[in-house]
Amino acid sequence: MEPMNDLRTEQIQPTHSIAPMVMRHLPSMPALLGKAAFKSGSYQIGDPLPGLSAQVNGLMIDAQHLAAYKELCGFAPEGNLPATYLHMLAFPLFLQILTQQDFPIRAMGQVHLRNQISVLKSFDIKQPISMTAAVGGSELTSRGLEWDIRVIASIDDQTLWSSNSTFLHRCKTEIKQKRRSVNGREGESQQWRVSADIGRRYARVSGDYNPIHLADMTAKLFGFKQAIAHGMWSKARCLAALEEQLPETGYSVAVNFHRPLFLPSNVLFYTKQLASKKRFSLYNQSGDQAHLDGLIS
Repeated sequence: MEPMNDLRTEQIQPTHSIAPMVMRHLPSMPALLGKAAFKSGSYQIGDPLPGLSAQVNGLMIDAQHLAAYKELCGFAPEGNLPATYLHMLAFPLFLQILTQQDFPIRAMGQVHLRNQISVLKSFDIKQPISMTAAVGGSELTSRGLEWDIRVIASIDDQTLWSSNSTFLHRCKTEIKQKRRSVNGREGESQQWRVSADIGRRYARVSGDYNPIHLADMTAKLFGFKQAIAHGMWSKARCLAALEEQLPETGYSVAVNFHRPLFLPSNVLFYTKQLASKKRFSLYNQSGDQAHLDGLIS
């Protein structure tokens, strides 16, 4: 995938690792969202982020929940475990970290810039999983601080799956802006209709009730003209369209998120086969604004 980041002049590593917060169950999403709504930030330019992590052991995949996720995102009922499913399950671990008092960035208002998922090994979904989310490195760019959270899922200390997400905390820096490139509209195309209620439907499955996804009225409170789709729903929907071309394991999917996908919308989905990789992108109906682009390798 072509690099699309701003010019970076300072990479900041997190402070020394802190013992993980270990839980027997995923934390309550309503409680976390309540804390996130009132959590403020104290971040100062150049400060390293604390090496916080959260871990849950004995996590079981609920077959009915998985089926609901597959239907919502367009995956076949009897297909493989979607690459994006474990990322969605890990969302409470993200919020567990963001709502800690010693995490200096406010929980609300973070912009999801990029996500890369690696599907490493197959496993029996009836087995208990251990999942750990941890703060990674961060970098100052012209737009603010870009910072990472990495998630690893394992069984018996064998890593099965991993994900790395990069978020943007907007703040003023002295770094000059560099024009970002986007992979263009290439290859075969499909047109989809994204319904007005997809944000609410995804929230009911994922527990991510961020107001910007639920309704136009609540999205306007945060500066959006309309409700927008969850970025990870958009990624999952793209992978569902390519499901028959994906192996069971041994691949990675990287995406860059661009402009919000307002609801409802008609979108154009493009795919192009390269030598050993597959490129895809999602554009608005007129084809002049990219919502995301990605690469499967």
